[in-house]
Amino acid sequence: MSIQTSEIELNVNDKKVKAYLANGGGPGILLLHAWWGLKPFFKQVCDRIAEQGYTVLAPDMRDGQVAKTIDEAKALMEKNDGQLVGDIVMTAKDHLRGMVKGKIGAVGFSMGAAWALVAASSKPEEFAAIVLFYGNEGVDYGKITAKVMGHFCVVDEWEPTEFVDNTFVEFKKAGVDATRHDYPGTAHWFVEEDRPEYDPAAAQLAWDRTFEFLKKNM
Repeated sequence: MSIQTSEIELNVNDKKVKAYLANGGGPGILLLHAWWGLKPFFKQVCDRIAEQGYTVLAPDMRDGQVAKTIDEAKALMEKNDGQLVGDIVMTAKDHLRGMVKGKIGAVGFSMGAAWALVAASSKPEEFAAIVLFYGNEGVDYGKITAKVMGHFCVVDEWEPTEFVDNTFVEFKKAGVDATRHDYPGTAHWFVEEDRPEYDPAAAQLAWDRTFEFLKKNM
């Protein structure tokens, strides 16, 4: 289907923050990038999801900066203003909700997955579904009412399996409808086509599962 794409500006605490919008009509999806910044890959993902019939908004949580290496990404993390990033996420969420009807979804990658959990636990009534790609965060799991799907590596140096195990135990305790998929033999960032960790077969499977999940729950 044809989609409309544009770069927009959000006003966050009197600061202009860029965001990428891919509009395929239909329900809203907040897309939250990994620690690299809003690199071209994440804009392509917005387009891909929008082509399935969604309105997808990806705020830039890195003020235009894009890290090409892990060391560069670590440096960006060290300068990270968590309060500002949280405000960016929530402002983008509000903007998206103003464009669509009903609840929205969130798709987050690594750092972005952590923020998806934060958003879904702080404004549970506004989210219908969240998808986590190899990212996690300790939140008040019992507050989440959205359906959850997570895609994780079996052995991941960046996201300890024990932490992921604990999150899904807490989801179960809290009665959250959460599904976890593990991808043996993959490494963190395995769905990102511009990374050496990219695993085409695992990525395709993860996307097939994600689109089915969103179609069912959005």
